[in-house]
Amino acid sequence: MKHVVYLGLGSNIGNRRSLLNESIGHIGEEIGTVRHQSKFIETEPWGFDSPNMFLNACICVETTLAPRQLLEATQRIERQMGRAHKTVGHQYTDRIIDIDILLYDDLHMHEPDLTIPHPLMWERDFVMRPLKEIWTEEDRSE
Repeated sequence: MKHVVYLGLGSNIGNRRSLLNESIGHIGEEIGTVRHQSKFIETEPWGFDSPNMFLNACICVETTLAPRQLLEATQRIERQMGRAHKTVGHQYTDRIIDIDILLYDDLHMHEPDLTIPHPLMWERDFVMRPLKEIWTEEDRSE
């Protein structure tokens, strides 16, 4: 069965544009078909101080992976690209790549390490701006 998922992407160190494009390539190879991709937007760090601006985007992917498999795949891609930790001491830090699961069909789930929809997405302009760009009426009603 195919599922429609939305992922948020961010990078604030290294060649951010190249890293986002690389992550999208990995997602297409390992997770599923990338149906839509937002423009890249530059934003201030959220939740921590850093001189490094973020480049953010959202993508819509069609996948056969279950939610837990999707989480494992996104974390594997982050590690392959050089990201060692999601947070350090429960604090956000600069990152090569960040891949967040925002939406998965109309699923609502809450587990210690996976909450869908993403619990903070509505508060984050760097998520909502690119998400609104690609979140189609068709996907909202599926």
